Order: sequence, then structure tokens, then C-alpha cells
Amino acid sequence: MSIEVPNAARAPLKVGIAGFGTIGRKVAAALDRGIAGLELSAVCARDQAKAGHAMAVLTRPVPLVDAAGLASACDVIVECVPRAAFIAIAQPALEAGRVLVTVSGAGLLAHPEVVELAKRHGGRIILATGALLGLDAVRAAAEGTIRSITMVTRKPPLSLKGAPYLVEMGIDVERVNAPTKVFDGSARDGAKGFPANVNVAAALGLAGIGPDQTRLEIWADPTVDRNTHSIEVESDEARFRMTIENVPSVENPATGKITALSVIACLRGLVGPLKVGT
Repeated sequence: MSIEVPNAARAPLKVGIAGFGTIGRKVAAALDRGIAGLELSAVCARDQAKAGHAMAVLTRPVPLVDAAGLASACDVIVECVPRAAFIAIAQPALEAGRVLVTVSGAGLLAHPEVVELAKRHGGRIILATGALLGLDAVRAAAEGTIRSITMVTRKPPLSLKGAPYLVEMGIDVERVNAPTKVFDGSARDGAKGFPANVNVAAALGLAGIGPDQTRLEIWADPTVDRNTHSIEVESDEARFRMTIENVPSVENPATGKITALSVIACLRGLVGPLKVGT
């Protein structure tokens, strides 16, 4: 599906949001305030009663629909559901030839078949930058030769609580009282073991040399109050290091506040007359 910049004579693109939690509500609020060329048209949520209550703050509430209804009614679908529900949203959207905007690099790694699905039906998948930085530089370096990419993530221990890898290894982050490395491996394994925490690592892997070659360390660190990601890239064309410290969302400490803003910026980029960045 091709996206054209709207003009005065063209109807706005209809945007649907799947998942009405920390990210979905902020994206909905931005659309409700107004983004030229876009309009919020529908929401899909597991808990419709809760979503309906949250939607009451919008000046223009929209219908609550299921995944099929979202794919039918909308041109662009913003996916911000837990990884386990990713394919239930992505499949009908892409089969309908829609644009799927997501921050779930972990979902894409778990379901690589969606790329072929998009190709077959004329859909498109856009992995928004999310809580990371420098993906433009990584993508540019990947056009040449990248030798190595390493990411070190440090998070307040409680924001990692419940991660499948920690449960499997019997690591109790509530008892961590000093910086502790809880994972050292590939971005693919990190995304699988920490699906709610390191979508950034999956995105980095997809942008660069692949999730299996991208190295990841995760630290439970009680000395930090922000979700911190440090990236080091060594390539034949450039060497660069980047660090971002994201303020955790009050509603969900595993998600940085900047993630929703990244999705909003991505949506603006679909319709704006000027897009800065690759």
C-alpha cells in the first residue's frame, strides 16, 4: 500500500489503535488534538470497558472494534499490544493491505512471516524508533560493512520484574541492591526473554547486522531511575557510541515516555510535507 501526502482535496488517512494502554492512549490524545492528514477512526482493546472509560477524555470518541474491524475500517493501524497479541493484530491488518505501525521489534522477531504477508497483500510494516536513538545511523552503516554492534541496557530492577528469562533463571530483582548483570547474549534471545523491556534491542538488530549478531547486556541497576540504553557500533565507515536515558512511564515503568512520542512522530512522517531522517 502506498502512502501519499494528503492535500486539501484528499480525505485524511484513517488511523486505528490496537491496545489502549500507556502508548495507545497518548497516541489517541495527539490525534484527537489534531494532526493534519490523519484522523483517529477506531480503537481495539482487550478490556473494552476500561478502554471506553479512558476514551471519555477525547473530544471525539471513536468506535471500539475487534482486530478484523480495525483492519476493515482503517488505513493505518498502530499496534501497541503485548507481544503475545502481536500476530492477532498484524495478520488481519496486513492481509487487508494496511500500513502497520509498531514498536514491537520482539513481535517481528517472533513472527518474521509477517514481512512476506505484507509483500503478498500490498501492506507495509513500519517499525517506529521507540525508546532508542540512532537507528538512522545504524541503517546507514548497514549499507556498508558493520563489524559489531553492542547494546548495554540498565533499568531500575522492578521494571524488569516478571520477565520470562528472570523467572526461568530464578532471579528475584526485588532482592537486587547493587548493579547486577542479569543477561548477556544476543538481541534475539534478549527480546525473547524480556519481551516487555527490550524491544529496542530487537529494533537495533533489525536495523543493523541482525538480531543474532547484535550483542546485548541487561543490568538490573538500583542506582538508575531511568531506562538507559548505550550502543556502540564499529563499522568500516564509522565508529559511534550513543546513550539515551528514558524517563519511565508512571503507568508502566517498563515503557519509556518517549516511546509514544516516537509513534506520534512516525505518524506525522507519513503525511507531512517534510520528513527529517532516513
